[in-house]
Amino acid sequence: MLTYFTSAIFASLLLLLISTKSKGDELSVSRNSSLPLSDVDLLEFPLNLEYLEAEFFLWGSLGYGLDKVAPKLTAGGPPPVGGKKANLDPLTRDVILQFAYQEVGHLRAIKSTVKGFPRPLLDISAENFAKIINDAMKRTLIPPFDPYANGLNFLLASYIIPYVGLTGYVGANPQLQSFEAKRLVAGLLGVESAQDAVIRALLYERALQKVQPYDITVADFTDRISDLRNFIGKQGFKDEGLVVPVELGAEGRISGNVIAGDKDSVAYARSPEEILRIVYGTGNESIPGGFLPWGGDGRIAKSCLKH
Repeated sequence: MLTYFTSAIFASLLLLLISTKSKGDELSVSRNSSLPLSDVDLLEFPLNLEYLEAEFFLWGSLGYGLDKVAPKLTAGGPPPVGGKKANLDPLTRDVILQFAYQEVGHLRAIKSTVKGFPRPLLDISAENFAKIINDAMKRTLIPPFDPYANGLNFLLASYIIPYVGLTGYVGANPQLQSFEAKRLVAGLLGVESAQDAVIRALLYERALQKVQPYDITVADFTDRISDLRNFIGKQGFKDEGLVVPVELGAEGRISGNVIAGDKDSVAYARSPEEILRIVYGTGNESIPGGFLPWGGDGRIAKSCLKH
C-alpha cells in the first residue's frame, strides 16, 4: 500500500513537472511570437548583412562557407557567387576566422529570436569588389583590385562591410520597443563595433603604406571607400577614413581616426534604406545590385523593391 501511494505521488509530480515544462516552452514561444511587428522587421533586416559577413569571412579564411559550416542556417538559400580562400598571412587569417565564427553565432542568435529568411543570393566575387573599389577611386585600377590576393587587400575589402552593419544597429536601436529586441541588438552591436575597430586598427598600423601595385596608400583607400558610402548613402556625412583633417578628429585635436564617430565621438546611425543603397552599390534602395544581386530579403528590404 505504501509502495502504491509513493508511486502515485511520484507519478503526480512527474506529470506536474512535464506540465510546467510544457507551459514554460509555450511561454517562451509566446514571448518570441508576441514581439511587435516593427521589432521583428528590424531584427530580420540585418540578416542580409550578417549572411554577407559570414560568407565573406568564412570563404576568405577557410575556402568554404555556411553550406559546410552551418548548413541549417542557410535555410536552403542559394550559395554565394565568387567566394574563395584568400592568401592570408597567419595573423590576418586568425582574426578573420574569429570574425567568421562570430557571424555564424549572430545568424543563430537572430534566427532564434525571429523566423528570419533563407540566405539571399550574395556576390562576394573579386570582380564585385573590384567594381566597388573602382567606383570609390573614380577610375579603373589596373590590375583589378583582388580582395583574395593577400592579407592587406582582404582587410581593405573587410573595411567595406562590418561598419555598414554597425551603423544600421545604431540606427535601429532607438526604434525598438521590446526589451528582448533591444538586448539582442545591443549584443550584436558590441561585437560588430569591435570587429570594425580591429579592422581599422590593423589598417591604421599601415596607414601610410602603399597598396601594391597601386600608388595609393592604405589611408587613401579608406578615405575613398568612406566617401563613396557617404555619397551613395545620400544622407550626409556618416563615414570617415583612417586619417581625417584635424578639425574632424576627436575633439578637433587629432587627425588619427582609428575609430569613426561624430563631433562627440558617438557612432553614426543609418536607416535600412541607406544601408540598401550602399550594399546594392546603386545609391537606390529600390534597385538591387552589388553584394545582393537579387535584392535583400525581409519585409523592409522587399517593401523597397520596385515591382
